[in-house]
Amino acid sequence: MADKVYPSTKPATNGTTATKPSFPATKAQQYGATRPAYRPQPASRKRSRGCCCACVLWTTVVIFILIVLAAIAGGIIYALYRPHRPTFVVSGLKISSLNLTSTSHLTTNINLNITTRNPNKKLVYTYNPITISVTTEKDGVLVGSGSLPPFVHGTKNTTFLRASITSSGVQLDDKSGTKLSSDLKSRGGVALKLELETKVKVKMGGLKTPKARIRVRCQGIKAAVPSGKLATTASVSNAKCKADLRIKIWKWTL
Repeated sequence: MADKVYPSTKPATNGTTATKPSFPATKAQQYGATRPAYRPQPASRKRSRGCCCACVLWTTVVIFILIVLAAIAGGIIYALYRPHRPTFVVSGLKISSLNLTSTSHLTTNINLNITTRNPNKKLVYTYNPITISVTTEKDGVLVGSGSLPPFVHGTKNTTFLRASITSSGVQLDDKSGTKLSSDLKSRGGVALKLELETKVKVKMGGLKTPKARIRVRCQGIKAAVPSGKLATTASVSNAKCKADLRIKIWKWTL
């Protein structure tokens, strides 16, 4: 029986003969088939990055210029008008009645005098109606409230304001009643605190600002409770008032 002869090469595919690669394989044979072909990036991406960088740069420059211009404008306005806050002083406080019953009903009648001064030469203040509240300085118990009418505060002007602070049979809660009763029995008198709140508009020549909120707090008032029909005068020599006012001119705050 004749032996079968096997060919050394694989059968041809599509009429060709497949040959084995030579060993060792070259670098081209090792990496050439798996290495991705180089594809250059489109030019549009580079252009978009350049546009973004330029946009950020110009935005930063514009913001910086606006800040510098705002600072210059604010300096010019300050140099021209020299704005200062108005001052408030408690010039007098008389207590006609400050009675707290055993059932924590409070009746108050206080006459308050306030002196306010506008130190500016070129600024005119126009005030809305002013609300006034009087509380105890230690515990913040509301003693009474009142109001002042609107008024115009001219340049280099001093204005005297008078207000009546009242409360008629106001029912206090147990905690507030106990605190107020303890304060009224103090030997040195009860320490009171005033708070005035309103809105004000400022006029600088032909320029008018929007209405800004102003709050004035006055502390250091010592009042004695009247024992009879005669009113008692509170000690206001150590009273100090602080006005919290922020004048806004366009986007600047003075």
